[in-house]
Amino acid sequence: MKFVVKFFPEITIKSKPVRKQFVRMLTDNVRTLLRHVDADVKVIRDWDKLVVVSEQDALLPRFVEVLSNTPGIAYFNDVVQYPLGDLHDIFEKTKAIWGERLAGKTFAVRCKRAGKHEFKSGDIERYVGGGLNQHTEALGVKLSKPEITVQLEVRDDILFVINERHEGLGGFPIGSLDPVISLISGGFDSNVASYLTMKRGLRTHFLFFNLGGHAHEIGVKEVALYLWQKYGASHRVRFISVPFDGVVGEILKNVDNSQMGVILKRMMLRAGTQIAEQMGVQALVTGESVAQVSSQTLTNLSVIDSVTNSLVLRPLITMDKPEIIKLAEQIGTAEFAANMPEYCGVISVKPTTKAKPEKIEREEGKFDFSVLDKAVADTKLINIDEIDLSEQIEDVEVMPFPVGESIVIDVRHPTERELSPLRLAKNEVLDIPFFELHGKYAELDQSEHYMLYCEKGTMSRLHASHLKHEGYHNVSVYRP
Repeated sequence: MKFVVKFFPEITIKSKPVRKQFVRMLTDNVRTLLRHVDADVKVIRDWDKLVVVSEQDALLPRFVEVLSNTPGIAYFNDVVQYPLGDLHDIFEKTKAIWGERLAGKTFAVRCKRAGKHEFKSGDIERYVGGGLNQHTEALGVKLSKPEITVQLEVRDDILFVINERHEGLGGFPIGSLDPVISLISGGFDSNVASYLTMKRGLRTHFLFFNLGGHAHEIGVKEVALYLWQKYGASHRVRFISVPFDGVVGEILKNVDNSQMGVILKRMMLRAGTQIAEQMGVQALVTGESVAQVSSQTLTNLSVIDSVTNSLVLRPLITMDKPEIIKLAEQIGTAEFAANMPEYCGVISVKPTTKAKPEKIEREEGKFDFSVLDKAVADTKLINIDEIDLSEQIEDVEVMPFPVGESIVIDVRHPTERELSPLRLAKNEVLDIPFFELHGKYAELDQSEHYMLYCEKGTMSRLHASHLKHEGYHNVSVYRP
């Protein structure tokens, strides 16, 4: 089994020293990844290609999977190599591979040649094409837009018959450029943004701000691990989790409702910047797209970015949501995103689209920054290949009505409660917003059974699961 791997064209136009650096990195990456499939694989570096050789023909599908998803590769050909014979011998070798596949199809033969020979490339194309036309059930030769193109390469005394061409990702080899930290929530946008930086050759660490408890973190770990294993496993990266529920609680208690979204993003950038500096990383990555939501107007993005000197990369900045979802489907993260718990704790009733720096600073003056410092201090970093997904999300019972004399805890934000108060005839209702729940739950009478409630059922399930994970089993969810 042999593959000829062609570089992404932007690699080939680099200066000679840079090209050598990129090709060397791609060679190392391909060798590292394929040795997990076949320990004896050979990866041979050349000026314009890599040649991959394995004796394990049964592993072809796995080789194709790895090479198709390795950044830096434009395309690669599955080739069969023969000693070069005369024109008729070339025809016979080609017919053995392509003869049956041409039945009922129009075709053309294309040949690339290097070296000194008694014949030219056109001679090979005409002889082999004529022979295939006469001795197969092909529909005929069609030089313009044929259904099948039979590709041959002659290099000195070797003939390569290309069995199949496979497309690569393009981009640059991971590790050939500086590392970045991607702020990932598990939704469509941040997953796709992380993929795009990996494809571009940026070693991408994953930074998760935990707003929704254990269940949300498990979901984000799953998609981060998937992205790394599929597109970036040549280099170890880290999964970073920052407990941000305290920060959210501080914002919700002390910040003007209309400014909450912008201030939350500023707090995330502040924390991300500190973590990036500790790791020696120069840039942060977000999944923001201009004007997709209120916090992503140009005015707001400018105000958000003003809290950091780190470079903030936004690969999706001009992409439409349907484009992002389509790309998520192509790379395999759409299903993760569609099933990711949606955290809806910081939602302004009338969010600002034109944040004023002086007003934001005034509101942040009410914020206790020791809460942010504690969140950063409690950050957990783990090598992504050490993530243990056998750790399960706690299963929570969800009921459409309050059970018996259970006490219902309304975990919604006070603003939501005011707009739509929860009133039950037979059950006591406690108003404990989600951002205070974990601090107060231990103070409740543990002989009672509590049912958490929110409008969509998402927040209540997340926090009930988190409580069960912490050892409280007298909790379930009320979801009308």
